[in-house]
Amino acid sequence: MNTFGTLFRITTFGESHGRGLGVTIDGCPAGLPLDVEAIQHEMARRRPGQSRLVTQRKEGDTVEILSGTFEGRTTGTPIGMVIYNQDQRSKDYSHIYDKYRPSHADYTFAVKYGHRDYRGGGRSSARETAARVAAGAVAKQLLAHFGISIYSYVDQVGSIATDLPHEELNLDQIDSNDVRCPDPATAAEMEQEILTVRKAGDTIGGIVKCVIRGVPPGWGEPVFDKLHADLGKAILSINACKGFDYGSGFAGVTLRGSAHNDAFYTDVDGRVRTRTNRSGGIQGGISNGEDIYFRAAFKPVATIVSDQESVNEAGEAVTVVGKGRHDPCVLPRAVPIVDAMVALVLSDHALRARGNKL
Repeated sequence: MNTFGTLFRITTFGESHGRGLGVTIDGCPAGLPLDVEAIQHEMARRRPGQSRLVTQRKEGDTVEILSGTFEGRTTGTPIGMVIYNQDQRSKDYSHIYDKYRPSHADYTFAVKYGHRDYRGGGRSSARETAARVAAGAVAKQLLAHFGISIYSYVDQVGSIATDLPHEELNLDQIDSNDVRCPDPATAAEMEQEILTVRKAGDTIGGIVKCVIRGVPPGWGEPVFDKLHADLGKAILSINACKGFDYGSGFAGVTLRGSAHNDAFYTDVDGRVRTRTNRSGGIQGGISNGEDIYFRAAFKPVATIVSDQESVNEAGEAVTVVGKGRHDPCVLPRAVPIVDAMVALVLSDHALRARGNKL
């Protein structure tokens, strides 16, 4: 499917080496002041070539808004946006036109469709996420109306991780370094590790953590569209994402219920709160008003410089030679993509929550 969401719904299109990529947003309420510069800012955070830690493909990723706005506000009709490709080098992929790159989607796309775009992976390329970030930037502005903030950051690169919980980090400093880790000392170690890996012609993975503040209690559905389930689906749809856990996650299995439960109390403002937050801000699939937080694991980028064994479309053994421009570590550019997917999920649930009761 190329469509995501229920009431706040997006449909994306385009390929890595086609003319461009784009998105249509359906369901965005009318009257939302739309800050075009804020959209472009999010695109700049995702774009290639922004630092020595990422692919050197040069794309401005300028968004052109085609519809759905008038005099700076949304009209309630579909918002169409397009991002034109400028620096695609299709010849860089001519050597694998009939070969399957290890751990890429080449083989599975060929089996599914019987025909594939080998230029950078076509629709399976992470370049597709540019359209998601454009849509997510609009969703972020809708969420600001509800006082909601999203903070995604790099929590771990390889075995190098910040030891500080998110409550002790200044999340306004996420963009203060190229790695996008708000722990400066750890960020410096992460950067050096990525550069070392890049020099060796290899790649490395890690973890992005996301903290969401300001979501009121009551968002999410009780059965199939639980808030954490929709977040999990959204995050796992991002290229190279291999895992998702929220709240205490897998670490919670080591605790007993007496230690894991979040006790309720009423604060001085009369709000029901929890003294701890191992639930990750979600209970029974519905937000409880506490911070929502989760982690997403990203694998090492599949394209490496070293030669790799594989097969071609005829099933014959071949050697795949690593060429082209690729990220040694996807994490710094994954941060705004995680932000975008979270914003899309929450915008959808914000609109759905309006119909829950009189």
